[in-house]
Amino acid sequence: MPQLIILPHEELCPQGAVLQVEPGISICDALLGNGIEIEHACEKSCACTTCHVILREGFNTLAPAEELEEDLLDKAWGLEPTSRLSCQALVDGGDLVVEIPKYTINMVKE
Repeated sequence: MPQLIILPHEELCPQGAVLQVEPGISICDALLGNGIEIEHACEKSCACTTCHVILREGFNTLAPAEELEEDLLDKAWGLEPTSRLSCQALVDGGDLVVEIPKYTINMVKE
């Protein structure tokens, strides 16, 4: 069973976490299902960037992002080459090290 290793995030997961997850679950659903309340303003419909994460390890085990996700990622705060929208990135067989950025852009709140 793959592991999601969540790096510490000051507000959402101060101690970090190691989650055992089933393949095929989105990173967002795995986080939410384990009490890590990552923002997801569009309700996981790939219409915002609030669930943006950075994969520090395991990026290549994920299926490539589709064009809509790539377009949205261009608007994410702190974009890196291994950034993904956690609502769209499905865990495959490999372990992942996930960083939740310190900031997010939420047009609904702002």
